[in-house]
Amino acid sequence: MAAPLSRHTLAEWKTLTALGGPILVTQLSQMGNGVIDTMMAGHYGAIDLAGVAIANSFWMPAFLFFLGILSALQPVISGHRGAQQFGRVTPTLWQGLYIAAACSVLMIALLLNVAPVLEWLALDPATAAITQGYLDGFVWGVPAMMLIVTLRGLTDGMGHTRVMMGVSLLSNAINLPLNYVFIYGKLGVPAMGGVGCGWATSGANWIACLALLAYLRHSRDFSRYALLASRAAPHWHEIRALLRLGIPIGLTMFFEVSMFTVIALFLAPLGPVVVAGHQLVLNAVSLLFMVPLSLGMALTLRVSFLIGAGEPQRAQQLAHSTLLLALCIAAVNVPLLLFGRESIAALYTGDAAVQQVAVQLLQLAAVFQLADVLQVTAISALRGYRDTRVPMLVILLSFWGIGMPLGYLLTFTDHIVPMLGAAGFWIALIASIAMVCVLLLWRLFRYQPSKA
Repeated sequence: MAAPLSRHTLAEWKTLTALGGPILVTQLSQMGNGVIDTMMAGHYGAIDLAGVAIANSFWMPAFLFFLGILSALQPVISGHRGAQQFGRVTPTLWQGLYIAAACSVLMIALLLNVAPVLEWLALDPATAAITQGYLDGFVWGVPAMMLIVTLRGLTDGMGHTRVMMGVSLLSNAINLPLNYVFIYGKLGVPAMGGVGCGWATSGANWIACLALLAYLRHSRDFSRYALLASRAAPHWHEIRALLRLGIPIGLTMFFEVSMFTVIALFLAPLGPVVVAGHQLVLNAVSLLFMVPLSLGMALTLRVSFLIGAGEPQRAQQLAHSTLLLALCIAAVNVPLLLFGRESIAALYTGDAAVQQVAVQLLQLAAVFQLADVLQVTAISALRGYRDTRVPMLVILLSFWGIGMPLGYLLTFTDHIVPMLGAAGFWIALIASIAMVCVLLLWRLFRYQPSKA
């Protein structure tokens, strides 16, 4: 039995690689748009860089929440594919489109009403104006962005993860020249500085969206779904089912992102050197995290497909065996952060003081990696089983109930140990992620999947 099981496992890992490789490129290219905006705004002026960075801190958490809600489409559509129920794909997608329309309205309303928060932050008028101007331009592209996310439910759910990879790379390729035009004022467009990044991002989103729609209409794989001709009316039962699955995912993403935002705010009194070192380490870890995250997203698709196909035991074997792949990723990431910490810090900055802070924190980030890759694999498998509410509660309890209070005590007080500074929050993060890892693995190994 060992040999056939081994062959099965290797075959499934090969499938995960084929699904996950394009997802990794997609995730990195989506991060690339933020890097492009930051770098180009920074070259235009320091105030523009600050304005764009603050604007990103507004729209990104909101977007990730709505992204999480809409990501419910991937496992649902993948399950339809596994069950050979292709007639259910387009109606399900249309329910997602109705949810996306509501998400667009809510996100636009939020971003157009940040003025009270800007006043509360007491920003200087020039920075606040750039932040608001960026968001005023950015919101025009929100419907396109939500439409792309929704259609990703179709393309990824049907196993064609390369489609979204192409769309993301196209968005990068468009965003760069549009940034140049709008920031510096070319082709008759007035120079907008950092504000222009928001308009450029909107333009890139719409062009990429229209290209995706054109592809789906003419592609041999997707033209048969005839999205416009097969429009389905709102089906409230299915919309509620998607929301029950997606809202916990969205809240999980929001809890994680907002936690790191709050940590950065807490560290601000320790000075810009400490904040810069923390952000440097966070960026490096985020880049490395894209590999296990992409593996996890592929695992969600594959597990949901196997459940839909009526093969729960095979799905369970895959979920458990993929933990070994996650450990292999950790075996690369941990030594990279641990032994390459000085080179990584030097790659980001030439400031010796910031490098010193980063080198210290990178050692802790290396320890963080081991539990992080395991927890994202476990939570991804559970999403394939459509189990999202318990993992959400685990994240909330571990990070916000334990991690944040513990981090504050370790960073700023002598109640437990002598005050540790920024390292205190990273030690608390390690404790939190270890707790998340243990609880999610326990949930995964006790979970008994059934046929869809």
